[in-house]
Amino acid sequence: MRIGNCSGFYGDRLSAMREMLEGGPLDVLTGDYLAELTMLILGRDTMKDASTGYAKTFVRQLEDCLGLALENGVRIVSNAGGLNPAGLADRVREIAKGLGLDVAVAHVEGDDVRPLGLFEGALTANAYLGGFGIAAALRAGADVVVTGRVTDASLVVGPAVAHHGWTPTSYDELAGAVVAGHVLECGTQATGGNFSGFRTLRHDGTPLGFPLAEIAADGSSVITKHGGTGGAVTVDTVTAQLLYEIQSTRYLNPDVTTHLDTITLSQAGPDRVAVTGVRGEAPPERLKVGVNVLGGFRNTAEFVLTGLDIEAKADWVREQLTPSLRAAEVSWTLTALPQPDADTEEGASCLLRCTVKDGSPDPVGRAFTGPAVELALASYPGFTMTAPPAAGSPYGVYRAEYVDRADVTHTVVHADGRRELIADPPAFAEADHDHGLRPSPYPAPTDVVTRRMPLGTFVHARSGDKGGDANLGLWVAHDDSDAYDDRVTWLQKLITASKIRELVPEAADLEVEVYVLSNLGAVNVLIRGLLGEGVAASTRFDPQAKGLGEWVRSRLVHMQEGLA
Repeated sequence: MRIGNCSGFYGDRLSAMREMLEGGPLDVLTGDYLAELTMLILGRDTMKDASTGYAKTFVRQLEDCLGLALENGVRIVSNAGGLNPAGLADRVREIAKGLGLDVAVAHVEGDDVRPLGLFEGALTANAYLGGFGIAAALRAGADVVVTGRVTDASLVVGPAVAHHGWTPTSYDELAGAVVAGHVLECGTQATGGNFSGFRTLRHDGTPLGFPLAEIAADGSSVITKHGGTGGAVTVDTVTAQLLYEIQSTRYLNPDVTTHLDTITLSQAGPDRVAVTGVRGEAPPERLKVGVNVLGGFRNTAEFVLTGLDIEAKADWVREQLTPSLRAAEVSWTLTALPQPDADTEEGASCLLRCTVKDGSPDPVGRAFTGPAVELALASYPGFTMTAPPAAGSPYGVYRAEYVDRADVTHTVVHADGRRELIADPPAFAEADHDHGLRPSPYPAPTDVVTRRMPLGTFVHARSGDKGGDANLGLWVAHDDSDAYDDRVTWLQKLITASKIRELVPEAADLEVEVYVLSNLGAVNVLIRGLLGEGVAASTRFDPQAKGLGEWVRSRLVHMQEGLA
């Protein structure tokens, strides 16, 4: 079966649904709209209007494309329901009625666990559900299935289960579908988006195509895209997405535990990557819950510092402003100092950023912006700010929790109103999170002659966030070099916890875990706590660690002669 994707986040390319429906044959089209931050945004929406809580862009796409999907025989599965899948299902029915279409709409619910009362002050608390509810809806004839917080991969697992007839103990097949789902979930990140090897791609202005997976009955798949679309599907672009936001070599999903160290990727043709060999075992007994709470209020002021004596100017602003600040948390950051004798004013400037956070809005409002503005004529020469002062804004804090499956009622509401409870898996496994940890010392030959070069000379990277933790995947490029195997050995020897702390000084006092994925020529690094309380609360320059990988690739390392 052919499963495509048309959204990797809330705000992705609006035209993608039509592009995928018109671009070639599909059986199912999925759309992933949810992330930890998105759930917080939707939660704040529901505080203003309880009838909201779903992705409104999905509604706009269906208004344009629902008839086309039905005409082409393509079924649509999306987590755009967010916090209100029932409300979105009703809205889809309204759209269908307005278009004169007969559409069977089902939804999956039960992920909202706030009624359990386990998470005090939770704005949102949603258990990550698996794909068997989606499968049940499709088997019952649904044309459109909308869900709340299922795992991103479940959007693909569910249709594959329905099509191939897998059971809850088809672990290898389910694991293969999880891998395919993980590759598809972030849309064009699998076809060259956010890819450190972007210079190898064809650049002619054509928008990157969205990915699709051809999933076989044994769980293997081929990742590809519609012909004529931009970007590329290569072993490296697929690896980039595989290493995105994972942790250990055991990838936990509600339906199966996927062994990431069993994946084999191979180029099966132009823009076709085969995914084979994936093994799985029983899923974990408890379900992960994404919890968002209102953490307080924040505000930021940015001061532009130009020319000479940059550091002295920054010191003076801090000295002047600090006594007036009443917020519970104050952080200062200074961007890179400008080069001497810059030939533009912007090139001779940098930013001093002051961020304040407090449980009350008052210390981050006028009490903060007033003293900052009052310095305009009384501080360093050339005083200016990047923007007028703004009011403080609320921020959320994300954390992962876990609940017993018995506390979660994974439920499908079919198109005819019938409710079906999805049974728990018949068996569970205790995941070994230490599996795949890099051994120390690493069994590898001693380096001979070395020279200093950027790590990214032949190493790709992809990074991202999981709550307050940063994930960093590093792998050797598939560039047809005869030194590929030696490069992999060198990379896996080089990347230790201590080396990461050297390359990322912010991690000097943090817990760092390094996992080896030899089948992918890769290591995966988890830096715990680098992002503080998560993207919505972080005051870090790159709160989602999106650029972390590119920074690390730019760092100089001792590289053995003959590898580059």
